[in-house]
Amino acid sequence: MNELSLYILDLVQNSIRAGARLVQVIIKLDTQKDLLVIEIIDDGCGMDEELLKRVTSPFTTTRTTRKVGLGLPMIKQQCEMTGGEFDIQSTPGEGTSLRLSFTASHMDLPPMGDLSGTMVSLITAASDGIDYVLIYSRDENEFEFDTRQIRETLGSDVPLSTPEVLSWIGDYINEGIDEANTNQP
Repeated sequence: MNELSLYILDLVQNSIRAGARLVQVIIKLDTQKDLLVIEIIDDGCGMDEELLKRVTSPFTTTRTTRKVGLGLPMIKQQCEMTGGEFDIQSTPGEGTSLRLSFTASHMDLPPMGDLSGTMVSLITAASDGIDYVLIYSRDENEFEFDTRQIRETLGSDVPLSTPEVLSWIGDYINEGIDEANTNQP
């Protein structure tokens, strides 16, 4: 994968397969510290200690359709290649928290990619009511998107997967991220 947004897509799909009903994606860019942190927090089924110890091995997967799982091992390697850190915490029955950090200016850091497209893809695939929170911050500026607020505004008659709603969501996320990136003190 050559974009961080694609890693996020893959990792959030793990949360969905784990039965998560709420997935938070938190992205913090601190230009003073030259640090990019991505957190993915879910309320899925979680992992026991044994699986948690093995989860960064490419030969560990809970999928039955294939025998390897590359998402976590690859993103762990990306973190380490850029001088960052990889941390995963999980509690059975409560969920999983993944924290990825990167040196923001490192030449091996992949670009963010299409974050709004990733979120729209996840929302499209989650027609069964999974909610997402995206928090994107750059230094002191922050943008927050929460599907629960959108659902409340639309009411139960208009699903998030409606093409017009998805188009608006994509534009709204792009505008929010652009504003967070350009309104610097």
